[in-house]
Amino acid sequence: MKGSEIKFWEDIGLKIIHRVEDVVRPLIGTPKSGEIVKIGADGTPTTMIDVVAEKEVVNTLTELERPLFLISEEIGEVMIGNGPPEAILVVDPLDGTSNAIKKIPAYGISIAMALTPVASPEIPNLQDISLGLVKNFATGDLYSGFKGAGAFLNGEKIGSSLIDDVSRTSVGAYIYRGDMNRLEPLCKTVRRMRTLGAVAIEISYVADGTYDAFVDMRDNLRVVDVAAAKIIVEESGGIVTDRYRHALDDKLGVLEKTSLIASGNEKLHDEIMGILGGI
Repeated sequence: MKGSEIKFWEDIGLKIIHRVEDVVRPLIGTPKSGEIVKIGADGTPTTMIDVVAEKEVVNTLTELERPLFLISEEIGEVMIGNGPPEAILVVDPLDGTSNAIKKIPAYGISIAMALTPVASPEIPNLQDISLGLVKNFATGDLYSGFKGAGAFLNGEKIGSSLIDDVSRTSVGAYIYRGDMNRLEPLCKTVRRMRTLGAVAIEISYVADGTYDAFVDMRDNLRVVDVAAAKIIVEESGGIVTDRYRHALDDKLGVLEKTSLIASGNEKLHDEIMGILGGI
């Protein structure tokens, strides 16, 4: 059962989600939404729709009048309010920006929260995340995960895939230019391979068996994109590691990057690791 404190912060996360969804909806699929307006704190181009989404996140948190620490792709790392932060929020205001601009139905928001005091207050990391929320605005599906209390899809408890024969699996992947060479052995083995371009949403698909696994081999996956979906998958019974099978314990920061393999169960995880060459 989720405690009252977790419920309080979940409600704040849901408020952010609803408000961001409202402001980006009129921009979906419009030429204006894709205009490049600046370079974000993570070093990548920022579109107009990204700015609108993140501004609504900041406005919502500022209105709470509580000390909070925000980590977000465009604005970077900022303190909101005065005093020791009550929570650290790791937010991707618009997961799948290119899809939103093109009106491809896989785009949404990712929010993870570490409630202070965290285990390592000087350098909080992914292990400190207490809850994660990922919503696909295009479908309305909301994934949520709560440390020690399970994972949910639209309020219903979910579990990850039990399929452990890799030849029967549907696997998602982030593929960018030369990455295909690394993934070719896996592509030849699985039943289906999918790439949608919305990493937080696709990792979350592992939590309810929509995907049996998800792979990103780049060592360039932003921790901001992973933070919420990681806890959702783990609370569903799935396994999440980097491509070396190390636990993901990267510090929470806008410039922190990793690789990721998320699988529905441990046996499948080991099979995928073996196919990818024992890396």
